[in-house]
Amino acid sequence: MKLEQAVTEYVALKQSMGMRFHAEEVILKAFSKTVRNVDIEDVSPLDAYNYISGAGPVTRFWHRKQEALRGFFRFAIGRSYVKCSPLPKLLPKLPKPFLPYIFSQEELKMLLNAAVAQENPRRKLQAYTLQTLILLLYGAGLRISEALSLKVADVDLPTSLLSIRQSKFYKTRLVPIGPQLTDALTSYSIKRRTSGHRQTPEMPFFVTQTGETVTRQMAERAFRRLRKSAGVFRHDGARYQPRLHDLRHAFAVHRLVSWYRQGEDVQRLLPKLATYLGHVNLAATQHYLTMTPELLREASLRFERYAGMGVNHEE
Repeated sequence: MKLEQAVTEYVALKQSMGMRFHAEEVILKAFSKTVRNVDIEDVSPLDAYNYISGAGPVTRFWHRKQEALRGFFRFAIGRSYVKCSPLPKLLPKLPKPFLPYIFSQEELKMLLNAAVAQENPRRKLQAYTLQTLILLLYGAGLRISEALSLKVADVDLPTSLLSIRQSKFYKTRLVPIGPQLTDALTSYSIKRRTSGHRQTPEMPFFVTQTGETVTRQMAERAFRRLRKSAGVFRHDGARYQPRLHDLRHAFAVHRLVSWYRQGEDVQRLLPKLATYLGHVNLAATQHYLTMTPELLREASLRFERYAGMGVNHEE
């Protein structure tokens, strides 16, 4: 059997089970193309190693490719397409895990102010559009793809409700938003309408100056330019500077800090935060809860209060 045919069969099986499986599909099809669609039995250990290793330094994607191929060859062995897996047995050490950047409230203000100062009629992505996108990503904790996929009909301003359709896990959810974010989206909607953009329900909510959908690449490029203009940098030695997606991480951490300060039962509220973020379990939410000095301080204060209550009770 040809490798490409086996890959197609495997991907179809996984997707029939309800999995999106998009990243794995891309990896496996790239592997098939790299080894020139040979018979699956002719894939050599050197073929597998060269594809997984690539040309650059070892990154976490090394393990991501190895994981996708491991599942595929396990499937192929089970179907008797091959007798054994050609994958390397020894795995390189993983690089340090990526740490998202948690914007401070002051840095968020700097970004928003810089967006206003950067207004340029010649730019395709207008400053007020980028500013509103930043407010939405931080204020509602959306994924970038979710925000940019919003249609006019999905933004119900009178009820302060967003409809997030077909998100990362093929699920649709309703996201309530607060009055300040509602006002910001209302202001953007008015500017959008007065600029002559179509208001039909199926049109994208976020549009460029010419009425086109704002792409993720366009938004991230504009954000990098904005971040430099605002002077927001990380100084912890990490490889990456603050990203647009880090606004979602900041939303989660700041929400936790706020709950601690309000004396809320954080453990009871965590499942609600997971649901709001569109996660299928708490483990996914924990990935967003980067420990910051502010969060650590609030958690320590909570512990001290509980410990103090215990001591007083014993006395």
